[in-house]
Amino acid sequence: MITLAAFFIFLCLGLPIVFLLLMAAIVFAWSNDASILFDSFLVQSVKGVEANGFLAIPLYMLVGEIMNRGGITERLIRSSMRLVGRMRGGLAFVNVLTNAFAAAILGSATAQIAIMSRSIVPEMERQGYKRPFATGLTVATGLLGPIIPPSMLMIIYGVLAYQSVAALFIAGLIPGLLLMSAFFVTVWLSKSHLPEVDESRLPGGTWREIMADALPGLIPLTIISGVVSGAMTPTEAGALAAVVAFVLAAFVYRRLGIKDFVPVMKSVVLSSASIIMLIGFATLLGWTLAYEAVPDMLAQGIASVAIGPVSFLVLVCVAVFVLGMFLDGIGVLIVTVPVLLPIATQFGVDPVHFGVVLAISTLTGLVSPPVGPGLYIAMEATGLKMMEVFRGALPFLGAFVLVLIVIILLPALSVWLPAAVGL
Repeated sequence: MITLAAFFIFLCLGLPIVFLLLMAAIVFAWSNDASILFDSFLVQSVKGVEANGFLAIPLYMLVGEIMNRGGITERLIRSSMRLVGRMRGGLAFVNVLTNAFAAAILGSATAQIAIMSRSIVPEMERQGYKRPFATGLTVATGLLGPIIPPSMLMIIYGVLAYQSVAALFIAGLIPGLLLMSAFFVTVWLSKSHLPEVDESRLPGGTWREIMADALPGLIPLTIISGVVSGAMTPTEAGALAAVVAFVLAAFVYRRLGIKDFVPVMKSVVLSSASIIMLIGFATLLGWTLAYEAVPDMLAQGIASVAIGPVSFLVLVCVAVFVLGMFLDGIGVLIVTVPVLLPIATQFGVDPVHFGVVLAISTLTGLVSPPVGPGLYIAMEATGLKMMEVFRGALPFLGAFVLVLIVIILLPALSVWLPAAVGL
């Protein structure tokens, strides 16, 4: 109880999540007379980030930063507008499609929400969409980032669970497409309330310009084809994708120059360092809790209530939803995977399917009050209040939860494709 109280006090004081995890570990060890653990804090934190699989994280962050600074986001929006922009509510469909493309490049929900809130929401407002709707849709579709490959959460789960990251990447494809389809249907159902299309704002251009705008599609194609074929590991695919993104931004679009090198690398280093610290301190907290057998007690509690794999996964989703309101998705994974994966296997849940369900369920907390980091990012970008953003996102979050339920009930949606390609 002391640790829980300290956690909420530090949270209310605005302590960053990274240091919140560290302080929680310190308070827990101190309050349980386990100060001997302090001698191993540094060692355990470093152990948490030693896995080679984590090398992929800065590479995919580099791809995202190049995309942001190199004009690739604008090209994705223009390409999407050519495909679906003439439909009623066209720009809402464009929002979904652009976020799906961006998800296959960025792999991070928070990064995607930050970028899209500043790029597509203003354009939707200019065409008559209400700001809460435009922002809420952007927040919800930003959740595609950690599901459609590449995915930061899948990389971290793969390392923690000793599962093939390539298999997890491919496992996210069908759930990602289902979510995208659910968002399309939700927009279509509400399109009578959406403005007519302003034809004058639709992009034109020659075939050469159209093809140039479509070139960012090479980035996800490079990642997915390389991983599926077995020619590259996810880390190598990330490195090649960064090269492709750089060539497009620097030489094709001419939006990235030598002067941009230092800002790009500085941003990537700072962002990567933050994530690595988060992984290290979350690992430390998990180790500290394990010393006092807290995970075992939690596992016994869940196992005593669950009567089968479906009820177990539902309980996991509820627990992860609550944790996700206060912790970053990465922190949730690091704390829960070592505890829950052994129980999942006891219930006969495939580890790949469990990883997909766990990754998706962590995202619900990302956009739920009272903390909801995704909501805060959108608030800062658009100037709305938290509940305005949340109400705008609510119909799409409902669709998100429905798809999650379908995936829980039909494990084949996660495991069939990796098995079909031999992963």
